[in-house]
Amino acid sequence: MAKHGFDHARYLIAESNGRQVEIHLYGRLRWALDNLIRAGERGCTPIDHPGPRWSAYVHKLKEHGRRIETAHERHEGASPGTHARYVLRSTVARPRQSGAR
Repeated sequence: MAKHGFDHARYLIAESNGRQVEIHLYGRLRWALDNLIRAGERGCTPIDHPGPRWSAYVHKLKEHGRRIETAHERHEGASPGTHARYVLRSTVARPRQSGAR
């Protein structure tokens, strides 16, 4: 059974030496990486992509060798302060599964 409703997915990561590394993710790590891929250069923040533990997901993805930039931005409102913006800097592809249509 999939954790958090996000089934297993396969990703190919291009490394700086030209090699490709395959990783398999599911659950919230998959959710976070998919959001980072879709966001592109604009990146993701916990404000525009609500998730309970963004910093933990980014930390785990970095442990898998993914390059993710973290920038701290100020925000106003009822609780002014700062938040992180995460931008994926690794080249990541989701290959089609064998037999996929």
